Amino acid sequence: MNLAHNPQNSHVTTTTENDPRWARIVARDPESDGQFWYSVSTTGIYCRPSCPSRAAHPHNVRLHDSLEQAQATGFRACKRCNPDGISPGTANSILVAKACRLIEQQDALPSLSNLAQAVGLSASHFHRLFKRETGLTPKGYAAAHQAGRVREELLSSQSITEAMYDAGFNSSGRFYEKSTGMLGMTPSQYRDGGADEVIRFAIGQSSLGAILVASSAKGVVSILLGDDPAELLCSLQDRFSKARLMGGDAEYESLVAQVVGCVEAPTQGLDLPLDVRGTAFQQRVWQALRDIPAGTTVTYSDIARAIGAPTSMRAVAGACAANNIAVAIPCHRVVRHDGSLSGYRWGVERKRALIEREAVVS
Repeated sequence: MNLAHNPQNSHVTTTTENDPRWARIVARDPESDGQFWYSVSTTGIYCRPSCPSRAAHPHNVRLHDSLEQAQATGFRACKRCNPDGISPGTANSILVAKACRLIEQQDALPSLSNLAQAVGLSASHFHRLFKRETGLTPKGYAAAHQAGRVREELLSSQSITEAMYDAGFNSSGRFYEKSTGMLGMTPSQYRDGGADEVIRFAIGQSSLGAILVASSAKGVVSILLGDDPAELLCSLQDRFSKARLMGGDAEYESLVAQVVGCVEAPTQGLDLPLDVRGTAFQQRVWQALRDIPAGTTVTYSDIARAIGAPTSMRAVAGACAANNIAVAIPCHRVVRHDGSLSGYRWGVERKRALIEREAVVS
């Protein structure tokens, strides 16, 4: 069928490979779903832009501004991308979100087989899908959620014992064993606002300004960028008001040099033990950020889909803004949908400089 000569399709816009929408089809861009549809004359089907099917020749493709226009061709809906309903990507996100809620609602982690059965998938498929969507295994997600519950309960409960039971623990030995690892300190220290916790720090200089690196016994808790070293130190003191801050020795200052080296030459990479402190949602976002390759940028909606929360772009942006570990958790690699740079905790110009340096060496 030649759509260009079909009166029923006189409203269809003829396109070529030079149309910017064609590039979105080739890229199978999920963000374009719902913005337009396309039909293929040689197969007699219509699809959404993210359709995983083999790309048709652009000469055989027509674009449609609405689903009604695509349906008016008389072609059938593609069975792979389901253009009349929700996309496979959205369907997967819904399944993973359901599994996340099941994990959050139970004190003990449900077995992998039970979780998979609850969402109608095989255990192996579910495990791969969950990790792809959230950046964590089901077990890892459960651990992050439990860590968040421990923090919340320790601050709101009347006693540590009450917090232990409310966080889902039935054994004090197991609670102290796991909670100390989660918190980087004992539960009583955490309830006291980190009293007596030792935080080591050192400050260096780079072409982007001052860099402060601070660590607990567990790992790096802060990498801060700024113009004034004194302001960076004040920010650290405000965050760890009851901790004992200790200036780093020569060995620790070498860690700062490693961070500075990564800022100046991104090819060096930065593989540091981190003490990441945040809610389960924030940790999911921060893990997704760590999975972004250097030289690559993504959007907030990309991250939202990656963690199984496709409508949570604002919450993702909030988690990026709450990130205390610059460079090692690369929130600078997240941009707006149109590619423009959004706000950055340490200044948009630093964000632009980091992205440009990584682009050169990628």
